[in-house]
Formats: sequence, C-alpha cells, structure tokens
Amino acid sequence: MLTTLLNKRSKSLLALAAATTLMAACGQGQDAGQSETASSGTDSQAQSGEQYSRSQLRIVGSSTVYPFSSYVAEEMGATTDFRTPVVESTGSGGGFKLFCSGVAEDTPDMTNASRPMKASELKMCQDNGVEDVTQIMVGYDGIVVGRKAGEPALDLSREQLTKAVAAQVPQNGQLVDNPYTKWSDIDASLPDTEILVYGPPTSSGTRDAFEELVIEHGAENIDGYNGEKPAIRQDGKFVPSGENDNLIVQKLAQNANAIGIFGYSFLEENRDKIQAAKIDGVEPKRALISSGEYPISRSLFFYTKNAHVDKIGGMNEYVTLFLSDQMASDRGALKKLGLISLPPEDLEQIRENWKNKEKVTEASLKGSHG
Repeated sequence: MLTTLLNKRSKSLLALAAATTLMAACGQGQDAGQSETASSGTDSQAQSGEQYSRSQLRIVGSSTVYPFSSYVAEEMGATTDFRTPVVESTGSGGGFKLFCSGVAEDTPDMTNASRPMKASELKMCQDNGVEDVTQIMVGYDGIVVGRKAGEPALDLSREQLTKAVAAQVPQNGQLVDNPYTKWSDIDASLPDTEILVYGPPTSSGTRDAFEELVIEHGAENIDGYNGEKPAIRQDGKFVPSGENDNLIVQKLAQNANAIGIFGYSFLEENRDKIQAAKIDGVEPKRALISSGEYPISRSLFFYTKNAHVDKIGGMNEYVTLFLSDQMASDRGALKKLGLISLPPEDLEQIRENWKNKEKVTEASLKGSHG
C-alpha cells in the first residue's frame, strides 16, 4: 500500500500544484452530501452557518512539511469520500501570510510550518479576523548540510558554516565583507574547493531555523561580532534555490563541489544521490535529532483555521488522519518519508489539543520557541 501511494504521490504533485492557482481564485464544485448553498467568500459569510462552495481543503506553507502533508492528502483522497486536499509549497513565512489574510473561502484552511508561528504573524492573523487557530506539532526534523554521494565526508562546525555564508566576517578587529572564496580559506583542514552553498530562500522556515541555530550560534562564538547576527552573503557563494528542496538535491547530484541545506526527509528519500555532513561532530540520525543532540534540530507544525472547520468538509478527518498511528507514530507511514515522530504520550496530547481546538496565544507561542 505504501509503495503504491508513494508512486501515486509523485505522479500527483504537479497536478496538485497546478490546481492551487485555480483554488486561490475560485471555489470548486460541491461534493455529494455537502450543502448546495453558494458562498460569497466574505468575512460576514464566515460568521454564518453556511458552507463554502469549494469541496477541497486548501493547505499552504513549509516545503519541509510538504511531503508529509501531501502524502496524508493523497491517502485521504484514496480512502475516503473527500476530494484530495490541495497542498502548496509556499515556505513557512509565505504560508502564514496567505493563511492570516482572512476568514473567507479564497483563503487557506491550514498552513504547514517548519518553525513555530511568530508573535507578529499571530497579530497579523488577529488583525485580519483569524482569531481561532490551533497549533499542531507533528514531529521533529533535522536541517541537513549535504553534498553529492561518494565524495569525501565533511565534518563542519557551526562557526565554519557561519564564516562560509555570512555577508561580513571579523578580521583585524572589524567586520569586513566576506573574503572567503574557498573552504580552505576558512580552515586549512577543509577542502580546497570553491564555496558554493545552495540554500532556502528568505520565505522558508528552513532558512529561519538555519539562521537561528547555525548563524546566531556561530556569531556568538566567533570573536568580533559583538552580539550581532550577520546577514547571509549575496555575492553568489550562497544561492537561494526556491521552496522545492528536490531542486537542491538535483543540483548537488550534478556538482561534486557544492553543498546544500535542506530537511532530513530529503536525505532519507535520496541517499543514493546525496550524503550528510556531520555538524559539530554529530550525524543527522533519527535518535540524535529527536533528542536534540544533533545541533540543527527543530520541530514541525501545521496550523488550522478553526473558523473553516464547519465551512468545508474534511478538516477534522484530515487532521485526525495525520495524527493517527497509521501516519504519525513511530510505526506510521510518514516515518518512511523521513518524519521523526513524537513520543506516544506527546502525540496523544496533540490529539487532545485538536479535539479541544486549543487556541494559539502569544504565551503558547513562547512555549513553542522554548
């Protein structure tokens, strides 16, 4: 069953992405058993008891969570009477902008995120009438620094990575534009090859997490930054490569000297093409990521717009399926795609949070960042 659905998922992703543009502009036809009442897509309608006319869930957000979300969507479409939800990879930041734009038919029902929602994003939601949101933590992920399979293994410190990608570095008591062009310029023990890093764009939660867990840490431990977090260089040594991490994998497979930054699930799916570097001497392994011993570990989430639960069929069913043992547990199908599952007691608590539609607050977000 898993192999069949994986094949089906790979064939369907292009169709899902194409459908998203249409979904953003208009509603879809009504499924049997749903209300035939048409929706105007206005905020006043959202306060009524009417259902939306579109019959597919719309999900946006993180490229890291996208493979898991798409798999659950495909499973739901294949095993229930609901249409397959449309899932779009917009990046975590881009997803929150769309999600928080209002309570209306032409806005997403959920958004995936590879970092917690920011307080500023919660305020954006509230300012636009999106006041009832539940945070669903689905598991853990490690940010991988990888290169082409078969090349010499790398062991990089976060300080070395910071020096490779920072726009400015300390030299002779002052910050100067980054002069490093080769890895060996940073440390003679590193390869004598040009620095070329394919990484996520500014809209990506992976970029946010990399900046926090690598660059902020590196700057704190390199004399001369004096508490300042450097920006990422824009001289061609760091190349933002869009929200599709598979493109980074393809570029690494074609260039033995390049390294890339992406989520652990893409390593799991492409071990024949790419390999992971150790970070501060630690490999990105499941147990080391879930324990936090791997230095670039993070939690994965999605957020639900609860005002839409009664407006469009399938939200409860989708979330329940995602959080089921069949999907999200250590025995679930998403493990084979690279998801690092929550402990059983934590997963059960997340299910209770969804059952009770626990509302996101600024205080709860601070706990998520903790």
